[in-house]
Amino acid sequence: MSSPRSAVPTAAAVPSPSAPVDGGSPTTSAAPTVAELMDFVRSTARDQALIASLPLDPEGRTWTRLDGPGGSEAWLIGWPPGTGTGWHDHADSFGAFTTAAGTLKEHSLAVRLPTDGWKTLELTDGVDRSRKLATGQGRAFGQNHVHEVLNESEVAHAVSVHAYYPPLPRIRRFSRTGAVLRLEQTERPEDWQ
Repeated sequence: MSSPRSAVPTAAAVPSPSAPVDGGSPTTSAAPTVAELMDFVRSTARDQALIASLPLDPEGRTWTRLDGPGGSEAWLIGWPPGTGTGWHDHADSFGAFTTAAGTLKEHSLAVRLPTDGWKTLELTDGVDRSRKLATGQGRAFGQNHVHEVLNESEVAHAVSVHAYYPPLPRIRRFSRTGAVLRLEQTERPEDWQ
């Protein structure tokens, strides 16, 4: 969320869909599970009135904060044609997102990166993954998941719903040149809220 209009709302292991985040039993935990975040983003993406209420800007991403389940952080994000997040992760948060309108593309790394203590890494062959997420399609991800999300359309906006737990403590932004991934900056909640 590097500008007033941009938002984030980012391959570590994904927690079990029924496992509580805090280690308690599934019936006693107030923390949402990965499955609950995925259910939330899918059901919210089907709310056509909510999706239509998001103001869309022709040049920059727009967003609205939502009330996520179990204290999670959630966002409704509008993507003009040709926009994207750049490479980033969500630090210690896991999450889910679903495309509510249009099509998004996600590029991700199928490798667990060190969480701290590095500025530049050389990636090995075979770690790149790409997927298109059309309206109604989504995905969940684990902590420290590095990805970029793009609206590659030249003419159509896309809209998506995202949820993270715990609420985002930080977002690390990266640049990438070939196999070299470089940590560029770390953002805190006050930078995008």
